[in-house]
Amino acid sequence: MGAMNAARVFLKLGGALLTEKDGREALRPALLQRLADEIAAWPGARRGQLVLGHGSGSFAHVAVAETGFLDRPGQALSLARVAAAAARLDRFVVAALLDRDLPALPVPGSLLAVCAAGQVERVRDDLVAELLGSGLLPVIYGDAAPDRLRGGAIASTEPLLAGLANALAPDRIVLATDVDGVYDRDPHAGGARRLPRIRPSDRGALSEALSGARAGATDVTGGMASKVAWMLDLVEARPGLEVRILSGLRPGAVAAALAGAPEAGGTLITAD
Repeated sequence: MGAMNAARVFLKLGGALLTEKDGREALRPALLQRLADEIAAWPGARRGQLVLGHGSGSFAHVAVAETGFLDRPGQALSLARVAAAAARLDRFVVAALLDRDLPALPVPGSLLAVCAAGQVERVRDDLVAELLGSGLLPVIYGDAAPDRLRGGAIASTEPLLAGLANALAPDRIVLATDVDGVYDRDPHAGGARRLPRIRPSDRGALSEALSGARAGATDVTGGMASKVAWMLDLVEARPGLEVRILSGLRPGAVAAALAGAPEAGGTLITAD
């Protein structure tokens, strides 16, 4: 267990996990408290070995829809309103971690990302490396960010973590969401089969599995399809990296994944 605890881990708590995505700024407070307990139980969270990211769920996603930010990305007021909504959720996450004596420090996506043409072009990985070197727990979140070509863009959590992975070389990435991995069809439709392991060579066969979307939810970042695409690219570029997508609704799953335990379940993504 000591060797596993020495690993560097990126953990993302999805917006669909932390909030009711078909509501408006609808936090799941009891779930957040339990997840904070599981994170606090991993010693690496206090030793500069964890980068925590989270989505924005019914906070920023709803703000994007209400402000029309995607249609008018150059409007500064819309960008600021979306960023303020994302920050409101982040305050809840950071407060839960601080309550457990974890040295959590918020890192807005707007500060971390350099965007162009609606995409995250690069990330300021030196900032996060410095925080980790100081024993801090960086809490990165998806955000509205300045864009040098179109005024503003959505800096989603997955490309932020992917950009950081190139410089900070995590041993594993854990994506905790509201479904227990990747399924062969929409997991909310019934009769779906979970895929225990996927590889870059499975891309072609995954199109049907990733085409479903949860009815009634507002998501401006592409949902599961974009998560899997980012992670397949990442494991292909970094052989040896393991990515696990699992349900944070299942008690103990996040704790097991942080410790590198196979009983974490979900879907494992590897290069081979």
